[in-house]
Amino acid sequence: MKKAYVKPSMESEMFVPHAYIAACGDTEYGNYLFECNAPGGRLYYYRTNWWGDKEAEYIGSYTPCNRKHEASRADEFPDGFIDYNRNGREDTGEAVVVWIERGAWGSIRNAHATTNLNRDSWETDKS
Repeated sequence: MKKAYVKPSMESEMFVPHAYIAACGDTEYGNYLFECNAPGGRLYYYRTNWWGDKEAEYIGSYTPCNRKHEASRADEFPDGFIDYNRNGREDTGEAVVVWIERGAWGSIRNAHATTNLNRDSWETDKS
């Protein structure tokens, strides 16, 4: 049995958006204005180890710069603490959120800390 030739044809549809969505001003995107205001001391942050457990990692001696830094929402903001009494663990009143600036190969270039633990209340800029 011989097959009949069918001429190729192309069909297309026009895309018509049904809603207007503006990215400008979205708070989901853009940057935090991270306030570096935690008192100075020995700074730790919590990282997750290979087994999924959180453990405190010592960053170093910390002194606040008392400035607002523009930090991407995609940056790392782990929980941490400032060890005022130098016992190596978090005690009442030592909790902070840490903003870690990473350098080459993931090394810590700089770290900043805030005592404002409520990320929803952080000041943001509009994209």
